[in-house]
Amino acid sequence: MPPTQISNFLDGAIRNRIAVRLLAEQHIALSRALRSPEEARDRIGVVELACSPARMIRMCGAWVSELCEATLGASPEIILDGDVDATFVYVPVHLEYIATEILKNSFRATVEHHYKQHGMSSRGPIPPVIITVCLSPKAEGRAHIGLRIRDQGGGVSRANMARIFSYAFTTADRSTGREETVGGPYAAQHIGGSAAVDAGSAGEGNLFEEMTGKGLQVGMGTIAGLGYGLPMSKLYARCVHSLGAFVMNSIRPPKIFRRFTEPPLPRWMGQ
Repeated sequence: MPPTQISNFLDGAIRNRIAVRLLAEQHIALSRALRSPEEARDRIGVVELACSPARMIRMCGAWVSELCEATLGASPEIILDGDVDATFVYVPVHLEYIATEILKNSFRATVEHHYKQHGMSSRGPIPPVIITVCLSPKAEGRAHIGLRIRDQGGGVSRANMARIFSYAFTTADRSTGREETVGGPYAAQHIGGSAAVDAGSAGEGNLFEEMTGKGLQVGMGTIAGLGYGLPMSKLYARCVHSLGAFVMNSIRPPKIFRRFTEPPLPRWMGQ
């Protein structure tokens, strides 16, 4: 089956699953709110009326930082600027997934690029990931919130630009090179870690040493290597609100822009 057909099939299947789950959770949340109306003043079901991108970035960034530290041994700092007090109407669980996946990509690229330039033994500071929240004035009843994520991770190669939203596409190196055979940072991420444990290679002892020393990153999840983070983030973003996204990839550090539009809530959401 051609890659385009595979992507279309997965888009439809995952989009339907997201929609069905959102409808079910919204129905349950509204039913509970009828019994306890005082507890749901800031929400309509699962929809948060004042969702804070800055708060979500801080929360997701703290978890991704721990995951990056466990997997790669270091993590960059997050610098948050712009309209950090801005809020908008959104489903916080969806924003959490989107922010987590984008930050995982940004953190990994930043640390790996730093290691390539200065070596893994470098004690120099890792460049920060800068996230700018921008709130535009309302026009025709709509507000726009833009999230600009900037890192110094080397950018996306031109050969890969057309595939970054393709399913199962990943730039994490899981080839037969030395890194995997000696239990490199991604060796324990294959199929929840089972492939690395059952490999029986000469570097097996080194792998378990590394797993112990890095806090068993398998239990925390994976930072890269599956290839579903960005395409699923796009689907989540398009589920309720519109999303404009593009990547600026030039000589300067690449910039990823996310724009969330805040239209009136659809009737089925309970308004």
